[in-house]
Amino acid sequence: MPVHAVRPEEILAVPAVSAGLARVERRIRRLSASSRLPLVNRAAGHITGAGGKRLRAALTLATALALGGRIDGRTVTAAACVELIHAGSLVHDDLMDGAAQRRGVRTLNAELGDARALVVGDFMLARAGLAALTSASRHVAETLAAVVVELAEGQFQETAELFDPARTPEAALRSITGKTASLFRASCVVAHPAGRTMAAYGERFGVIFQILDDLLDLASTADRLGKPVGNDLRQGVYTLPLLLALRHDRGELRSHLGRRLTEEEIAFLLTRLREGRMVGDTLEYCRGLAADALAALPAVADPEVAAVLYALPGAYIDRAESLLAR
Repeated sequence: MPVHAVRPEEILAVPAVSAGLARVERRIRRLSASSRLPLVNRAAGHITGAGGKRLRAALTLATALALGGRIDGRTVTAAACVELIHAGSLVHDDLMDGAAQRRGVRTLNAELGDARALVVGDFMLARAGLAALTSASRHVAETLAAVVVELAEGQFQETAELFDPARTPEAALRSITGKTASLFRASCVVAHPAGRTMAAYGERFGVIFQILDDLLDLASTADRLGKPVGNDLRQGVYTLPLLLALRHDRGELRSHLGRRLTEEEIAFLLTRLREGRMVGDTLEYCRGLAADALAALPAVADPEVAAVLYALPGAYIDRAESLLAR
């Protein structure tokens, strides 16, 4: 079965997944509008209605089909809760970063101020947990509660290592696993009683997803991405692609670490990183993770879903390559 047989978005085009996502979207809207406070509902709806492919929810639905299950009300609720947790964590991320926009939409902290944005993010996380417990299952609720802990720990670890020139690739991977890959893993686990057989696949795909995002921040362009690049360097986040590049550094790169940089210094670093081995080493690393993800994929009942899941990690690597600066 070819690794690059589908584009990333084709998981959304599997008919049963696509139909299930329409139900998930309706469930997300209901959960986002379930506060007794209209302003909280408007704020939560502002975030959940801002777009996005619902990739995590799609993985939940695809996993259910892959393991011989069906997309029923509990599966839809579990997928909606995954997306609500993701949205709530983005509210907190924007608040910590002082971001004014996400996907072309003003962030809640820009619209409402930091204090109210914080509690709206809290509401979304708590509402997802309550819905999982009352409308899905204890297993789903416990899985998602555990992942919120991992999200917080992963994000905390990253902030504790800002501007740290001694940060290691292993430390970056631990942070990625907590703040990103854990939710991809949970997306698979909550889908089916046997969902843990898909846990390793989901986690490794989540690591690939984040590493590629970090790579594009260093090796793409604002025109290709539709957003500024070099943000991690501005914020002092030394991501895995940068740390891989440091293995071949003779001091030119490392001398810029440990402090805030000017825009001129960021432009210099981006040029040097793109000219060096960072891109090739990072893509090779991700291809190794993709092979590990495929090796962890269990037998899949639905052949159409099998083809998509098998191709998804490689397709995301291909997509990232197409967005690199040339």
